[in-house]
Amino acid sequence: MQTKAVLDEPTASGATAAALAPAPGDASVAGTASAYVRDEAAAERPTEDRRITRTKRALRGALIALMEERGLDAITVNDLCARADINRGTFYNHYRDKDDLLAVLENEVLADLDRYQVQMADLSLPVVMACQKLGRPLPLLVSLFEYLKDQGDFLHAVLGPGGDGGFGPRLRDSICTNLVESILHERYRDNPTPFVRYYVSFFASAYLGVIERWICTGMKESPQEMALISLRLLFIKPGERIEL
Repeated sequence: MQTKAVLDEPTASGATAAALAPAPGDASVAGTASAYVRDEAAAERPTEDRRITRTKRALRGALIALMEERGLDAITVNDLCARADINRGTFYNHYRDKDDLLAVLENEVLADLDRYQVQMADLSLPVVMACQKLGRPLPLLVSLFEYLKDQGDFLHAVLGPGGDGGFGPRLRDSICTNLVESILHERYRDNPTPFVRYYVSFFASAYLGVIERWICTGMKESPQEMALISLRLLFIKPGERIEL
């Protein structure tokens, strides 16, 4: 696989690298960006009564626990109400059925991830290459993995064997596809050939696999480490040593 053929690797200046690639372990930039995404998302959602918030939080926890224990198909509304310690009437005040509850939770995650699109649009290949060459994590990726870790309990359940098989492709299209497209050379981004579309699909699916493995194995690596891993995987060449 010749990544360079599609990315058309440029030479990144030292100034670009220094300005846009914080040192390993420095999570301040990424943390600020991640907090901004969460705060902005919260600000745009209508203010709820605290009792409603507690009820929804309890149902979220119940759905996660039951997906892990029994799988989505085996869960009933009665199961959810019993686990969340609420009555059926309270459940139906907020959701039509268990599928509606799941859809609301999935859409909240995807809406939060949509806010990363602005940062992706500002990415350039020289910046990405600068981080890669200096062995420093891309702040956007650190922020992204921080958010995914915050949602780790839900993502572990929904992406697992007892979850929703349709959510993975939506996650891929929301983040992975857009991330790969954002760092293509403009001549491929503006006029993609069928091969370029296969290239984007290949790497987007690969990045979803990276996210799924990280989540399903307990998120042992830090967001900074995952940002380094993700960037390294994009540029590794056939026959090259498989290491960071």
